[in-house]
Amino acid sequence: MTDNETNALRHAAAGSVLFHNGLWGAPMGFLWASEDGSPAGRVPQWEADALTLLERRGLVSIRPGVGTRDARVTVTDAGARVLGARTAAA
Repeated sequence: MTDNETNALRHAAAGSVLFHNGLWGAPMGFLWASEDGSPAGRVPQWEADALTLLERRGLVSIRPGVGTRDARVTVTDAGARVLGARTAAA
């Protein structure tokens, strides 16, 4: 796992990432989450790429919210194990 992937996994575990599904004309993609859970800007492309890869590997999940709200990106059980192993090795 690359450093970018590890950082993206940590950000997802901290609840710092949302996914916008492209409704209402805005482009689809990953966004930073503010403390109140509202969108706070786009994540950098390298982190978005890492999050896409982590989702394909089953390490993060995009959980749809109610209505048109942006979906929170969460860490799966497998992702939590990987993150725990990376933290223990550091």
